[in-house]
Amino acid sequence: MSVFAGVVVEPVSATGRKTIAFVQEMGRMFIFLMHSVLHMFTLPFQFVKILTQINIIGAQSLYVVSLIGLFTGMVLGLQLYNALANFGSEGMLGTSIVHTLIKEMGPVLAAIMVTARAGSAMAAEIGIMRISEEIDALDTMQINPIRFLVSPRLAAAIISFPLLTALFDVIALFGGYLTGCKLKGLNDATYWYTVENSLVMEDINGGFLKAIVFAVIVITVCCYQGYTTHMRPNGFGAKGVSASTTSAVVMSCVLILMADFVLTAFIW
Repeated sequence: MSVFAGVVVEPVSATGRKTIAFVQEMGRMFIFLMHSVLHMFTLPFQFVKILTQINIIGAQSLYVVSLIGLFTGMVLGLQLYNALANFGSEGMLGTSIVHTLIKEMGPVLAAIMVTARAGSAMAAEIGIMRISEEIDALDTMQINPIRFLVSPRLAAAIISFPLLTALFDVIALFGGYLTGCKLKGLNDATYWYTVENSLVMEDINGGFLKAIVFAVIVITVCCYQGYTTHMRPNGFGAKGVSASTTSAVVMSCVLILMADFVLTAFIW
């Protein structure tokens, strides 16, 4: 009987331990985020560091975001045209692409691409600084590591993510135009007329709000994973940095999709 009870209880116990560990990790990241936000407004302001991070997070992501936006729009234009053609509603292509992109695919895909390019890099950079004791050196010199390393990245991401989302949306709409109008033969004026009539400020604001939420998620998770590399149970040194970077990207993408669902379900 005791053996049977152990077989039944052990999976439940393991699930409970993992759940508690997950909640504790989320709590630590939230405290980490609060410290980062607080130091964003601590004088003197770090304008130069923020501009540097805008270049790294925003400007250097323009190419990949533009490329993904173009092909996303082209695929959407192709697939939605074929689907709408079954109902004789090809003229609604512009409306369908706008509703798919502005509040959903635009912010989500832009955030995931920035996570893959910039988020992984910052997790690895801060992780290497941790294992090489550079962060400890900052503490020794009475320089707050979170203010020095994380707050400028958070401010830069809050500025960059909405702009990258807007760029993604515009290029994706053009990609939908290429396949819908130039490849499939839809009238150009019909496409742009339905795009213009379907765009409302509420949807645009909603997409920008999601982009800001995703920016906070990406910076918090990626910087936290790099900052706590030395605390990982599965290795130290290069192995720990590798694990932290992988964990940062995977967790950021999962939380982006979870946040997207929550915002869509309970706000719009």
